Amino acid sequence: MPFMYPRIIRTQTDYATALARIEVLMDNDPEPESDEGEELELLCLIVGHYEEVNYPMDLPDPVDAIKFRMEQQGLTAEDLVPYIGSTSEVSDVLSGQCELTKTMIRNLSTGLGIPAEVLLQEPSTIVEKS
Repeated sequence: MPFMYPRIIRTQTDYATALARIEVLMDNDPEPESDEGEELELLCLIVGHYEEVNYPMDLPDPVDAIKFRMEQQGLTAEDLVPYIGSTSEVSDVLSGQCELTKTMIRNLSTGLGIPAEVLLQEPSTIVEKS
């Protein structure tokens, strides 16, 4: 299989071509130190950069991030008491009625591995139409 000379991705066509080549290389499962392994790693870096620039992702809402982690780990609201406080505080946080405190953020980040930068964001506000 010929080595694809990696190049900067500037167009959607370049992007699709790089993704197709990555797929072929991944199907071959090359050794990391082989030419194909090096090509795969380089293409992944180039594609990653293109995606960061062209498809930036916003961080999730703090409450959504907590709920997602709960779902991932099979946690209940009661399981959050050690990180947030009382059962009523957990309920208030999960319903959006109460903002996270610094202590809650620290506890959730350390205890559940939710990035602090996600928890520090302003929560989403839903604007209701009248």
